[in-house]
Amino acid sequence: MRAWQRACAALAALAGASGLHPAMAQSVCTARLDRYQAVVNADHRTGNVNESVYAEIEHELSRAAAACAAGRDGEALSLIRQSEVRHGYHT
Repeated sequence: MRAWQRACAALAALAGASGLHPAMAQSVCTARLDRYQAVVNADHRTGNVNESVYAEIEHELSRAAAACAAGRDGEALSLIRQSEVRHGYHT
């Protein structure tokens, strides 16, 4: 499990403990993380993203996931957008 996935799982656990439905707590930033990650993974599998760029994106997404898990959706979405722009993605 990648760092951003662990952070999202932690968010779900916290949401459940607080009485919120986990999908509601995750929906905003998790959906963007999942979409971007799926595109990057596909590009990596097909050789369109080299290892160093892939590792950089993974690091950026782990920071975004941590912000998301901490309830800082705006920060998480901003970090995702910055990564997309930096690497030429528009998901």
